[in-house]
Amino acid sequence: MSTIPSRSSSIDDPITAEGGATTEVLEMRIMCLNGWGGRLHDQLIPYLRAVSPDVLCLQEVVHTPASAKDWLAYRDGDHVLPQRANFFREVAAALPGHVATFCPAARGILRDGEETVPSQWGLATFVRASFPIIGQAQAFVHKSFSSDGYGHHPRPRNAHAVRIHDFDRGWTACIAHMHGLRDLNGKMDTPERLVQARRFADLIAHLAEENDRLVVCGDFNVEPGSRTFDVLRELGLTDLVTARHFSGTRTSYYEKPGRFADFMLVGGSVEVIDFDVVEQPEVSDHRPLVLEL
Repeated sequence: MSTIPSRSSSIDDPITAEGGATTEVLEMRIMCLNGWGGRLHDQLIPYLRAVSPDVLCLQEVVHTPASAKDWLAYRDGDHVLPQRANFFREVAAALPGHVATFCPAARGILRDGEETVPSQWGLATFVRASFPIIGQAQAFVHKSFSSDGYGHHPRPRNAHAVRIHDFDRGWTACIAHMHGLRDLNGKMDTPERLVQARRFADLIAHLAEENDRLVVCGDFNVEPGSRTFDVLRELGLTDLVTARHFSGTRTSYYEKPGRFADFMLVGGSVEVIDFDVVEQPEVSDHRPLVLEL
């Protein structure tokens, strides 16, 4: 397993080498993570500061602009899950040199005791400001935006893609992520998941241009071998999680069977310097996927 080093400085800052010479950080670091609503906030925020990804693709993001609370509770029947009320704002504060974009999938109710608090839920993308965003696209891969509740399962799910330019290297990268629908019956292929994959592929194909470095990731909520990957292979993409024989993408906090949910795929022009499915520290019930290219 590879080791993802921490960064003590921004990628924009030169690193002083022996003898006083300076060298530049050569890789672009991309992280994909389902943040679990910020449930492990105390572990996650320091980790993000230390790793300092150039692009962070984050799913299960809570955004409650009208609340100053630290924690609220999500209730679904007997299931109660603590949620970091302003998870989006806190991650943005942890990465102050990044442009932060929140993409809501639904607006529902969280609870402060018996008080109900309207809250938005979706995914977010954070891009280091030194990489200009020269194009982006946002769309739903399942259902559409729900403004009056989270809705019935499987609930609305969306995707976001950005094109960013790297001045130092002279190339452009297109990075896309989605949060795949959750089916209460499991992660098997369904007609809805096939439609979802095609919508995601259409979003990518619409934004990406020839010669872009293409990175596609997310919590797909499928198992390896899903038809989702057949659709994405049509874009020339290869999954790094399965190709490099990682045993799963879930942490010890996930107690159900099935160890896969998250994937990261790259196009043929991407030169992978390093890729890891990070086991420690545990910052969610999902493991971070970290790519250096």
